[in-house]
Amino acid sequence: MSKKVKVNIKRQDSPDSGSYWQSFELPVEDGMNVTTILLRIAATPTTVEGEKVAPVAYDACCLEEVCGACSMRINGKVRQACSALVHNLLDEQPEITLEPMTKFPRVRDLLVDRRRLFEGLKRVKAWVPVDGYGERGKPDRMSQPDQEESYPLSRCMSCGCCMEACPQYNDKDDFVGPHAISQAILFNTIPAGKPLEDERLDALAAAGGIAACGNAQNCVKVCPKDIPLTTSIAKAGRATTFHTIKRFLTR
Repeated sequence: MSKKVKVNIKRQDSPDSGSYWQSFELPVEDGMNVTTILLRIAATPTTVEGEKVAPVAYDACCLEEVCGACSMRINGKVRQACSALVHNLLDEQPEITLEPMTKFPRVRDLLVDRRRLFEGLKRVKAWVPVDGYGERGKPDRMSQPDQEESYPLSRCMSCGCCMEACPQYNDKDDFVGPHAISQAILFNTIPAGKPLEDERLDALAAAGGIAACGNAQNCVKVCPKDIPLTTSIAKAGRATTFHTIKRFLTR
């Protein structure tokens, strides 16, 4: 007889309705991850009590921990459903518990609205302006040390894990979030991003910027890409301080 796993899922039918729990049981497959569990439930959405229900709503895209869409709380920890392997989860506890992230508005079941995450990136202008080009044949170059420091920051996939773990990130505060701070540092480091450097530092110096960070360091512990977020935050603090002093002395 194949081994089975019981999966407890926190569900919600609409943004304004209350939440409730449903449990499902299904055979464990080799290499099975949480996304596979949700796919199997969608194919036969029947609870352990034998009740036929609607498939569980969730978000997913790349299935290889690149897009960041499938973030959720799994066994009480925020992580990616596509890289959360069932055999590892069963080493933690005998059943699997799935819940939506709590720092974003809930849409339905495990699906949340991550719009605020992307608004944070817009606040710090986390992009490269393309209204002009460098002189042909003489591209701006980065030193090897700068490349090695910047590359880990470029791995951010806007998954929301760092915000979920951050005590300063909530619906009562306008904290921009550790992801946005780190991306501001990334784009201020690469030559193509330099034209917007002052604007990014202005955003970090404003309300909800770097001063709102409580340095809990939860973010770096849960980042699935091992991005040195606390290093970025420290760099942002120094850069913002110097930027503010410069603004004061030159006004």
